[in-house]
Amino acid sequence: MTPAHPPRRSLVTGANRGLGLEFARQLLARGDHVVATCRHPGRANGLNQLAGEHPGRLHVLPLEVAEPKSHAELARELPLVMDGIDLLINNAGVLHSGERFGHVPPANLDDSLRTNASGPFLLTQALAERLVDGSKVANLSSVLGSIASTESFSTPTYAMSKAAQNMATALLASALREREITVVALHPGWVQTDMGGSGAQITPTESVQGLLKVIDGLRIADSGHFLDYRGKPVRW
Repeated sequence: MTPAHPPRRSLVTGANRGLGLEFARQLLARGDHVVATCRHPGRANGLNQLAGEHPGRLHVLPLEVAEPKSHAELARELPLVMDGIDLLINNAGVLHSGERFGHVPPANLDDSLRTNASGPFLLTQALAERLVDGSKVANLSSVLGSIASTESFSTPTYAMSKAAQNMATALLASALREREITVVALHPGWVQTDMGGSGAQITPTESVQGLLKVIDGLRIADSGHFLDYRGKPVRW
């Protein structure tokens, strides 16, 4: 069966498990050429299995999203396996569970901000020359980063970092608009992953199917928006 769109050159961060791995799987099934990054490629069994099933179309490269030096190494290595990026999915993230007011460790906040906010912003900046004009950048955000929707003291370092990531999305949209590059924040829903837990509402397969449909339909007029996996706007 022919894919519904021409094959893209896609890069997915945090692709060793959960949504990232599912993105890699579905993008490959659609015919895309995929670069999948994770901290320890040698231990990424699911990804390495996928690479065996799609020879030449999946390249697994190391990336520590919280480390700018790692961004520069990826930018240098990328042209060896891919001659441009049509779709960048900033999926890598961290959630520290069990945080209670009065006992939030400073190290958690530092780690959350570096991984969830600074990381995607600085990585997109580092890869800007590799992004082709008219490409798309999808930042995996969360409704927990919506200031307007906050009702309780819950996952504070994650929520603060995702709110900061949302601002990064708006700023990147402005910076890249002249090149017709669309940048959006996407809420994947409450997904059954290690991060979402088993009580979550939807499977990674359903979430990624929805997110890719939203990404496929994006136009430059959508740049800087915050949408969920069904394409509905999310309050900032």
